[in-house]
Amino acid sequence: MNKPDSRLTNPRTTIENVVRDNYGKMLAALIYQFKDMDLAEDSLQDAIASALLSWEKPGLPENPIAWIIKTAKHKIIDRIRRDKIFSNKQMLIAALDNEMHGEGIDGFIDEQIPDERLRLIFTCCHPAIPEAARIALTLKTLCGLSTIQIANAFLSQETTIAQRLVRAKNKIKVAGISYEVPSADQWGERLSSVMSVAYLIFNEGYCSVSAEKSVQIDLCHEGIQIAKTLMQLLPTEPEIIGLLALMYFHATRFSARLNHQGEIISLAEQDRSLWSQEYIVAGDKLLKAAMMMGNMGAYQIQAAISAVHAHTSNYEETDWAQITLLYEKLYQYKPSPVVELNAAVALSFAQGPNAGLAALESIEKEKVMQNYQPLFAAKADILNRAKKYETARMYYKKAIKLTVNQADKNWLQDQLEAISSP
Repeated sequence: MNKPDSRLTNPRTTIENVVRDNYGKMLAALIYQFKDMDLAEDSLQDAIASALLSWEKPGLPENPIAWIIKTAKHKIIDRIRRDKIFSNKQMLIAALDNEMHGEGIDGFIDEQIPDERLRLIFTCCHPAIPEAARIALTLKTLCGLSTIQIANAFLSQETTIAQRLVRAKNKIKVAGISYEVPSADQWGERLSSVMSVAYLIFNEGYCSVSAEKSVQIDLCHEGIQIAKTLMQLLPTEPEIIGLLALMYFHATRFSARLNHQGEIISLAEQDRSLWSQEYIVAGDKLLKAAMMMGNMGAYQIQAAISAVHAHTSNYEETDWAQITLLYEKLYQYKPSPVVELNAAVALSFAQGPNAGLAALESIEKEKVMQNYQPLFAAKADILNRAKKYETARMYYKKAIKLTVNQADKNWLQDQLEAISSP
């Protein structure tokens, strides 16, 4: 099917789509060439701003991505010319000028960017950078996520994430960390962070904390693509295979998660005939292959949990006892209050709401969970099922207050209004 001519669409809409879908690609290309993350980021932002002004009158260029990168490069050259601290800047400028007037940038975009992105991921996940900062930096540079989006993913303060980003960038500069995919013997020390990045990217798309959208399919596909690339490079690593299986099982529900108004449809109310059987089959195949390798890990267990949902024909028949056991197993590999929360929710369905409430008592006392919206939303639902209506209302109100995304907020408001009177 032919794609619609982008030149006939609204310029602002096109720019927003180009930036959302290709920010990481464009930034990776600039960073690799100029070896300066701040310079690349600033110039890319300037180029995007120029696009907003320039594309209004003459119409959209044939290749919007190439236009933005080329403009960003011109802006970098201008900065280099003005900057007295750049050594050998004349040689660099001459080389860049020749590139600008050569065969054009379109071929560079198509052929080089995938490699540049992979280099950028591994640069951000260098062992010299603290792990939390590695993931934050990759989400910021590769996906263009805002500091507040990353903070929500980490259960952290926005200022804390901002400081991590600054320190991580400085570390790359000071330590002279190169932009390259490391040799095979160096993969082990970075692989965990790279997989975490891929899943956080997917999860930000699947359960978006942004105010505009509740599901951002493009980010989900971004995470899937990174996992696929990793699996091509390390085809015998079971956790990478388990990670991709997990993403596929989640992706199964893309078409059923929102109604035509963009409102959330809960798992219990989703039309399961809309679930993608293609993704389920692919997830099953990958999960089976990973488990046959005999080296269990957290992503494989999470994929197994998602597989239980994927193979249940209706919500009432969900095997919550099995899911509870899988979460208990997951906690052994990945001990965290978020895993405990999910286990408590599963327990509330397997053994009744009071069992779930009892399991939540210690989780609520965890400092990182004090303002964790899913905790309040989950407890509100369990309290409602336990017929503790007044307390359930209180927790729904707290969850609504902590919710950024409007679609999620509307859904929680509907649950609050639907609570039966005692």
